[in-house]
Amino acid sequence: MSQKQMKEAFVSNLNGTSVLEITQGLCLPAFCILCRGLLIISLEHLCSFSHTWRARFFVDFVVLVVPLVTALTILSSFVFLELLIVIICGAWLFYQIYQRRTCYARAPVQKILEKFLQISLESEYNPTISYYRVSNSVFVAVAILAVDFPLFPRRLAKTELYGTGAMDFGVGGLIFGTAMVCPEVRRKYMEGSGFYYLLKSLYSVWPLIVLGIGRLVTIKSIGYQEHLTEYGVHWNFFFTLIVVKLVTTVLLLVFPLNKSWIVAISITVLYQLTLNLTPLKQLILYGTDGSDTRVGLLNANREGIISTLGYVAIHMAGVQTGLYVFRNRTHIKDWIKVGCCLLLVSISLFISLYIVQVNVEAVSRRMANLAFCMWIVASSLIFLSCLLLTDIILSFAKFLIKGAIVPCSWKLIQSPATNKKRSEFLVPRAERKEPSPCLITALNRNQLIFFLLSNITTGLINLTIDTLHSSTLWALFVLNVYMFTNCLIIYILYLQGKTMKFW
Repeated sequence: MSQKQMKEAFVSNLNGTSVLEITQGLCLPAFCILCRGLLIISLEHLCSFSHTWRARFFVDFVVLVVPLVTALTILSSFVFLELLIVIICGAWLFYQIYQRRTCYARAPVQKILEKFLQISLESEYNPTISYYRVSNSVFVAVAILAVDFPLFPRRLAKTELYGTGAMDFGVGGLIFGTAMVCPEVRRKYMEGSGFYYLLKSLYSVWPLIVLGIGRLVTIKSIGYQEHLTEYGVHWNFFFTLIVVKLVTTVLLLVFPLNKSWIVAISITVLYQLTLNLTPLKQLILYGTDGSDTRVGLLNANREGIISTLGYVAIHMAGVQTGLYVFRNRTHIKDWIKVGCCLLLVSISLFISLYIVQVNVEAVSRRMANLAFCMWIVASSLIFLSCLLLTDIILSFAKFLIKGAIVPCSWKLIQSPATNKKRSEFLVPRAERKEPSPCLITALNRNQLIFFLLSNITTGLINLTIDTLHSSTLWALFVLNVYMFTNCLIIYILYLQGKTMKFW
């Protein structure tokens, strides 16, 4: 067996892990973000070390990226324990901040909470979705290289036919996260005609076309290992993004934006009925002749082409979520209600997912069926609600320390403002200054470049290192250097004011 065949077999025929384990893993980045914010507040009042870009990058990398690397490798069997440790560290940092509070220093806890619930937030910026997209991007970047090392648990890799793998969520989460900030949600291009809007959308996918074709040509020319049943012979994730973008653009021209959830449900239900009542499922699994043929464009790429229906539904659900989360709110109490609503919907979807898996069909990334779509949306919503919870706790910590600055977080307004001038006056002077750049903001500004860079460096490492026979220490070293290099490049690009968008 050749090295290429060994690597392909290493990531094939896997069955995934439990939904509970993946959900626990999703909570970890949220509390790491909280610890990072609390740590920055603590360091600001102890020394000036945290104000340099090198120190800020080091803190962000160690607190945000390293725990994710360990959770996917040496601590993969102790994710709950790692999560508990992070929560305890966060609670200790919060207690220290509360003890040193400069606002309402002599007031009882109940009085402080009452005052906190009355404050307003800057309504123009919501960090929760940025946290979601960046956390998912970092996870995908770690996983696409880590999966090639024996250190990475096979249960977390992409599943072959049925099951839930952590990497399966990464793919669906990218679609969901992109949908929440799509031009339709941000009301971009909506002032023109439908034809003009369609042209703008067509033009916006040209980088993805270039990247998709470039990846295809490169992989075929160098004989790089491929997981055939993931997307097919020629298809890749960039082509899925293109089709999803174009199809959803048309759907959002036809259907009202606030009815995206109805479109999402309709697509998934009709698609699942088609899978159950027609030969479509057999076509995906075994080809048109039933012998797993790869002859012809459809047979060669049947998984990638047909599964786009499920990803379109996930995108539409993401659009509806983005509309809800981006709605203009200023009071903390309103955001607490949003968090509760997201949590309730996610719990309802998890209950529905159990019923669907028992009575209809199990989760299948390969087909992107009804259960897969429900799982991705439910997991995304519970991740968002967890991130929103940590946002609120971090805001409370900032409320306790006058003038505390945490990059990529809400700005607090001490009381409801009646006009813009009054609002600016009530924001502390230190908070109105531009804070030091942070890794979250840098990655959020250049997510496509980060994704592309991660794919390129993953390929280079696989071509130069025998990942299959690497020791634990060597694998950890390579993974951390790989992530450190990719993050540092994106961070430096941001420091130089380079936001690389081609459309």
